[in-house]
Order: sequence, then C-alpha cells, then structure tokens
Amino acid sequence: MNKNVLITGTSTGVGFESAILFAQNNFKVYATMRNLKKADLLKKRIEQEHLDIELLFLDVTNVASISSAVETIIKKDGKIDILINNAGAGFAKTTEQSSEEEIRWVTEVNYHGVVFCTQAVIPYMRKQRSGQIINVTSVGGLVGQPFNELYCGAKFAVEGYMEGLATYISDSFNIKITNVEPGGIATEFMKSAVEKTTDKGQLAHGEYLPIFEKYLAGNQKRANEGKEQVYQTGLEVAEVILKVAKNDNPPLRIRTSEWAEEFSKLKTQADPDGLKLVTQIKSSFL
Repeated sequence: MNKNVLITGTSTGVGFESAILFAQNNFKVYATMRNLKKADLLKKRIEQEHLDIELLFLDVTNVASISSAVETIIKKDGKIDILINNAGAGFAKTTEQSSEEEIRWVTEVNYHGVVFCTQAVIPYMRKQRSGQIINVTSVGGLVGQPFNELYCGAKFAVEGYMEGLATYISDSFNIKITNVEPGGIATEFMKSAVEKTTDKGQLAHGEYLPIFEKYLAGNQKRANEGKEQVYQTGLEVAEVILKVAKNDNPPLRIRTSEWAEEFSKLKTQADPDGLKLVTQIKSSFL
C-alpha cells in the first residue's frame, strides 16, 4: 500500500499545491479544509488528472473535527504515514490594538491547531513505529518582525513545541519531525494577512502610523524585487515539502529559499538543520 498523507488547509496555496503534488507522486492524499465549499478547484484537478485525493472536513480550531478526520482515515487505511500541518493564517497588527478575540484566534489557528492535529495522529504512528510530521511554519518562527509579533509568537511556539517533541519521539518511535520555513508566499495566505492588517485609519492619529507606513513600503519594495525570491509560489514550497517527505533522514528544520536562508542566518548558521541541537538536548536530558 502506498503511503498516505493527511494535509490541513488545502483549499488554496501551499496546501492545495501539496495535495496535488503528493498525489502526482503516488501518495494517497487526504486533503482537509475548514470549508468544503471552497474545494471546487481541487475537485476539478482531481477529476482532470484522476488523482487519488479524498476530501475531508477538518477545522484545526475544532478538536472534534480533527478526531473525526483522523478516525475516518484509520478506518479506511488502518494507518497514517504523514501529517502535514499546513493550515495557518496571516496576521499583522499591533499588540496594543489587537482585541482579545484576535489574539486568541491567531494563536488557535497557528499553534493550538498544530498541537491538536499532532496529538491526534501520534498514537497511531507510535503503534506502527513509523510516521512523519511536517509543519509549514515560517521564518517568522525564527525571526520576530514588526506588526507581526502575535503571528511570530504563534510560529515560535510551533518551533519550540516540535523541537522538544523531536528530542524523544523520533528515536523511540521512528516518528520524524520537520519544520518547513518559507519566507513570503504569494498565495491567498498573503491576501488574508493583508486583509487582517491594521487599518491605517485606526493609526491616523497615533504614533504607530509612520512606523506602519515604513513597514508597508518595505513589503511592497520586496514584493517588486523578484530577484530576491522573497515571495515564492505555493508550488515551490510544496516541492520542498515533498522532498522532505521522501527523505529517510529529514532535517528538523529547513528554509525554502535563498532569501529565507539569508533572512534567518543569524539564528540558524550554527545549526542550519537543527539536528545538532536536538542531539545536544538528548544527551543532556535522556
């Protein structure tokens, strides 16, 4: 039986491209999303290319839906080989002007969802003594950025959670963990982030406005400088994810572009793939 893969957030962007790419490479794909009404484009590709993709409802902020999706896969296949924690949402806003609801939301989607999806698959991977958990994080999980501190905080949490988990679950149960760390991605994710960015009208009479205008100008400048490869396509990131899935000894973390590598270099140059630190932690604690 071919390996199966559960992917979250597949209606657009990296998740959409990953679902198609993995199916094209002979994986059985369970493509999940919060709103199945957004699955039309994926359904069209499935029909056109006769892809082995099954659509399932899964809302990463709803534990019951996560459990239901995992149980469906287990009943059909008896196993889960790979989990790709892809679902996430961009958020750019000042801490001062973010509501309690917004702060909880960005944390639920980008961090708690990853934890609960991981928690749901681990028992089955542990019993089968094999599995792989791949997380689409961000250079924002390594480097804090202006007006993105709440998003970065959630992604930092994913990085720390997975780093700690990898220290004992990989050797003991043969469950490999990798954080895939893109820079900017030119997908619906970016559009969503912009829509949730601080309304300039709210800043018009505040001290944040000149800082925020510099931030927006810098984003636009980088977007226009394609040679720097700041904004990758969803497919380019999906290709890195597939490479990780096919690697028998995958890294703990990997950047997806030269720009992302350079941007986070001060944090990663001593241990680019994260494996040295994991080894050190294991020798210290286990």
